[in-house]
Order: sequence, then C-alpha cells, then structure tokens
Amino acid sequence: MSTRDLYTTAPPALSWQVPATGAARFSWEYEEGRERLLALYQKGKDKQWDGATRIDWDLEVDPYDPLGTPDEVLTLHGTRHWAKMTEKDKGDLRRHYASWQFSQFLHGEQGAMICAARIVESVPDLDAKFYSATQTMDEARHAEIYGRFLHDKIGMLYPINDNLKGLLDDTLRDSRWDMPYLGMQVLIEGLALAAFGMIRDTTDKPLPKQILAYVMQDEARHVAFGRMALRDYYQQLSDAELREREEFVIEGCYLMRDRLRGVEVLEDFGIPRKEAEELSEQSEFLHLFRKLLFSRIVPCVKDIGLWGERLQKAYLDMGVFDLGDSNLDLLMTQDEEIAEALDRERFAAEERERVAEVAEAIAEGETMP
Repeated sequence: MSTRDLYTTAPPALSWQVPATGAARFSWEYEEGRERLLALYQKGKDKQWDGATRIDWDLEVDPYDPLGTPDEVLTLHGTRHWAKMTEKDKGDLRRHYASWQFSQFLHGEQGAMICAARIVESVPDLDAKFYSATQTMDEARHAEIYGRFLHDKIGMLYPINDNLKGLLDDTLRDSRWDMPYLGMQVLIEGLALAAFGMIRDTTDKPLPKQILAYVMQDEARHVAFGRMALRDYYQQLSDAELREREEFVIEGCYLMRDRLRGVEVLEDFGIPRKEAEELSEQSEFLHLFRKLLFSRIVPCVKDIGLWGERLQKAYLDMGVFDLGDSNLDLLMTQDEEIAEALDRERFAAEERERVAEVAEAIAEGETMP
C-alpha cells in the first residue's frame, strides 16, 4: 500500500525541494585529525546495527493502544468532548496521537539524514566528514524503522508539522557550514531525544520501547559529535557571529516548543483549531512534556558557548533556564546503558529458549523405544 493512502491528510506532493546553498569542501589532509572525533567515528563504525534483525518485529502491537497511553495524559481527558466519546473513539484518539508522534519522528529522521549528508559535503575537516558519514547511515536506519512501525503496526501517518518543516527549511537553506550542526545536531536531535526518552521510559509496550532505546543509543553519539565540533568552532567566532547563532537557537526553540502540541490530531476529531490550541495549552501533561523536551538542548547550547544575555532571557521566559546545569554526559551514558540492557535481556531470553528446546529434544529421545 502506498504511503499516500495511509496519510490522515495527504500532502499535495510526495516530495519537497529545498534550494541548498553553500560550498562543497574537500580536504587533502588525510592523516591528521582530532583524536576525540576520530574515536567517536570508530565508535560509530563499531555500533552499526540492522533494524531488520536487532528489533523483534514479531511483537504484536494494538494500533488502538500502541504505547499504553493512560487516559489522564490525553488532551481531551476531563473536557466536555471526553464525556461524549465511546471506547472506540478513545482508541481512535490513541492511535492518532501515536501516529502523529511517530510521523514527526520519521520526518525528523529523514531531515537528519539529509543534514548529515550536508555536513559531509560542507564541513572543512576530514575527521568530521568521516563521522558524519556514519551518522548519515544511522539516520537512514532510523527513518527505515519508524516508517516500518507506522506502516506495519499503526497503519496511519501524519504529514510533517509546519513548525518542524520551517526549522528544517531554515537549517538547510543557510550557506554557513555549521548551521546543519546547530539546527539538527543541537536543536532537532536534542529535542527529539527528550521526546523519545519520555515515551521509552513510560510505555509498557515492548516494541516501541525497543525501537526508541536503540535509536537513542545512536543519537547520544550524534549530539556528542555536534558538541565537539561546534564547541571548537564557536571559540573562534566574533560576538556578532555568536549573536546570529543565538538568534537562530531562540527562534528554533520557540518553534519546536510550539510544534509539540498535536493540534492536528484534535482537528481531525472535529475540534476547531482555536479551541484545539486552547485545550492543548491547558494540558498539565503538555507543560511537563515541554520542560522535559529542553532537558537535552539547554545544557548542550550552554556547553558549546552560546549563552548570551538574550538567549538566557529566552530560556527564563520558557521556564527552562535552570536546565543549563544538567549533566548531559550522564543522560547520554544512561541512553547507551538502557539499550545494552535490552540486548542482554533479549539474548538471555533467546538462550533460555534454546536450552528449553534442547532439553525437550533430549526428553523426547529418552521416551522413544
């Protein structure tokens, strides 16, 4: 079945063209490179995996409750609309919300793949080109996995959100080589990591938990790459150049904060946009979600040296300024450990199954005449 048939509202075209500017840069220095970045490149090679085999796609998913979402976190819960909904309506609502969330993850991962390819093309240093080439493969794998989950398990997709599309457009149109880093590695990847983590840590459904844990293991490296490259480069920029990038971060953070409301879902349930926006803004869960979304980005922005007065004021306005002191390295280490723990659990279960099969075969053999 074509993806177009699964969209809640089919996009007018199944492709989107963004005019790209900037130079493609070659480097003839093949020996020297930053040890930290080359070590990350080696780790990127070592950690490649196959989404078709590492993930247990035989696990069943109820499309009407794919994430085990409690009633209380749904935006319509407790409103006049909720009282009129049947159990089937509530199942449809859960399906739409999960479709909307994972569709934005899917579109964002394709954007990350394209941005990583742009970094390979435009970054001046060969060590950064090497690492970003591994990231391009990672992002292709993530897009493959999210697409398969939406097609095979939920059976529904949402178009890309306008605010996410706007941020991708701004990131890709900018001719400065560091902007795909800043727009994708820091903003979109950082916010996506927090969204992934919240679902990973709250869902009781094994398949989406696997998917998110394994994707986050890769993304931890990607954010580390962006931090290394930009921290080194931004130490060389003038105050005026840093302010330009801080303005980009401020605008991008407001866009991303306003993106994650799921207003499109409520509109599909017949609620006018203005009321849908008001209901979303009243959601206590959304307020908590927004704060958690910035748990990755604020310490990263501070770490790379973008911490001017206007940016600090913007984070105070968003209520996330205090996150600047969060331990980003600890969060990334935890992401890797959770994925490794899932692998150990799965391997142990497979080993128990093999032992049971052997024991059963031996028992059958002993009973044979």
